Amino acid sequence: MFTVTPAAAQQIIKAAHDGGAEGMALRLAARRNDDGAIDYRMGFDTATDEDICTRSEGIEIAIAPEYITLLDTAVMDFVTLDDGNQHFIFLNPKDPSYRPPVED
Repeated sequence: MFTVTPAAAQQIIKAAHDGGAEGMALRLAARRNDDGAIDYRMGFDTATDEDICTRSEGIEIAIAPEYITLLDTAVMDFVTLDDGNQHFIFLNPKDPSYRPPVED
């Protein structure tokens, strides 16, 4: 099932606090582009009875059933990129551009 890293969880908690969304689920969605790459969307929302819900690192995650097949093996992380900027990234073996993380 979809998971978040501790670094991502910390940033999600901060964003929920800063945005007044504490107690809401992190809703995720995804779609496959024409080139096969996966486009990700996320935001805070109230989970519904139809959602597939899980918890990872203390974060409640809500995914509509139609997105599960693209997201079920993905991991969301929060990293510093080579340019020094910090971003959420998705590590998903179902994405054709996926490269496993290199262990130092």
